[in-house]
This record gives sequence, structure tokens and C-alpha cells, in this order.
Amino acid sequence: MQSNYKKLGQFIEEVNVRNKDLAVDLLLGVSIQKILIPSIANTVGTDMSKYKVVRKSQFAYGPVTSRNGEKISIALLEDDDSAIISQSYKVFKIIDKQKLDAEYLMMWFRRPEFDRYARFMSHGSTRETFDWSELCETELPVPSIEKQREIVAEYNMVKNRIKLNEQLNQKLEATAQALYKHWFVDFEFPNEDGKPYKSSGGAMVFNEELDKEIPEGWKLSLVKDFCIEMKSGGTPNRGVDDFWNNKDIPWLKTGELRNSVLVDSDEYISFDGLEKSSAKLLPVNTVLVAMYGHVLS
Repeated sequence: MQSNYKKLGQFIEEVNVRNKDLAVDLLLGVSIQKILIPSIANTVGTDMSKYKVVRKSQFAYGPVTSRNGEKISIALLEDDDSAIISQSYKVFKIIDKQKLDAEYLMMWFRRPEFDRYARFMSHGSTRETFDWSELCETELPVPSIEKQREIVAEYNMVKNRIKLNEQLNQKLEATAQALYKHWFVDFEFPNEDGKPYKSSGGAMVFNEELDKEIPEGWKLSLVKDFCIEMKSGGTPNRGVDDFWNNKDIPWLKTGELRNSVLVDSDEYISFDGLEKSSAKLLPVNTVLVAMYGHVLS
């Protein structure tokens, strides 16, 4: 595979087109998420004719890598025909699209390995930069153009599925919120006959604390009335092997609380992929609330 690696410089060339006629007014910036985003810079009184123009299928990147979250800001313009960016960015394009596919190259730029390489090769005393010459010296695998497009197609298929799943999750969340409101705010939960409680004549009583009617038999309670707050839970001594080598007991930091957990046994809850670290032992059916390190059970 190493024989397929080639220097990027033979496939790309720098572009330096300025917005002299002010024909382009879409101002974008390059984020560390490797996408072009609307700029939030204050441009009042700025001469926009000096800004660089980036065209569709062209790249822009910021050479400065220091204080950049260990990532290099680089992106491909895909959704717009043209945009302008700050003159501090570099703009470049692929010389021959039959030898290197722009989307394939962008996939390579998204790899953590590229970020590590760019940071390692950055230099400078005041500001570390990954300049144009270093970018051109970067080596990457360049298979046939057919193989590149095949890889891009497979990547886009997976990306589209992820996007579709995210949209589905949003719809499910909205449905769950609507159902919660219908049942516990509008009090239209199913009665014994499966009909909406309130609109089917369910008994309601006025609650002064809430200043509204609630179903008969309901009351206002505090979380502390039905939960036990576990305030204590120190980290075991690292020298006590019985604690740290016992795989049945997870030790969790407050910052490790997430929205989902795995039940490893009938007694304890552990988080997927986390090593034993510190803090509290969590029984099954524990409700985890990340607030100042408190756990409710």
C-alpha cells in the first residue's frame, strides 16, 4: 500500500483570486470541524475587495495550527458556487480531476492522522503554521480515480444513513415530548377504558401550588420525597487490588455520566467502554443526575 502514496503537491495548485469587483458577498470561515461556515467577524468598514474568492470544489485552509484544538482548519466548498474568505486563508484546487477526486481528498483531510501530521510538521516561534510547502509535501494514498469514486460513494452512503437516523431520532424525540405533554400536562393519559382521561370526564381537583386543575388523587411532590441522595463515595486507594481488579464493580467520575448505560449484571450498572476510575457504585435502576456529583437512587 505504501507504494500508492504520493505527494499531494503534484495534484494541487494554489488559487489567489480576489473579490475586486465585489461580485461575491457570501462570507464564510473555515472551522476546525472541517466545514465552511458563515463568518461572525465584524466586517463594518472592511474592504471586501481584498478577500479571497473560493469556488465550488475548491479548498480553503488556515495555515495557523497553534491554539486550534489539535486540528487543522481545512474545508471543501460543496454547497455554494462561490464564496469569499479572509485573506489569511489559503485557497487551492485540484489540477486534474481525473487523477484526484476532491471529495476523496477531503475524506483524507478529515482523518485524525492528517491532523497529527499537520501539527507535528507545524513550525514557528510566535505562531505555529503548517504552510503551503508542507501541505504539498504531505503524502497520501492515491488509487485509481474509479477506486476513489467508489470509496466516496460508500462513504456518502454511510453518511446519509447516519443523517437519516439523526432525523428519525429527532422525530421520535418530538413525538415523545408531544406524548408527555398530552398525558402529563394536558392530562389526557388513557383511562381504564383506554380513552383520554380529562376529555372523557375524569375527575379533576384544583391545586393551589400549581394554580391549575390536576387529576383527582394526584399531588405535587419533590424529588427528595421519593429518592435517596448518595452524597458520599470516595475513590478507593489505588493500592487495594481487591477494588481495582474486581471487574464486577464500576467506578465512575461525575463527568462520565451519559444518557445511556449498560446493565452488566443483576446488581450493578456500568458504562460501555469506560475503565474503572473513581466515585460511586451504582445499583441497577439508579437514576443518574449530573448535578454537582450527586446521584439519585
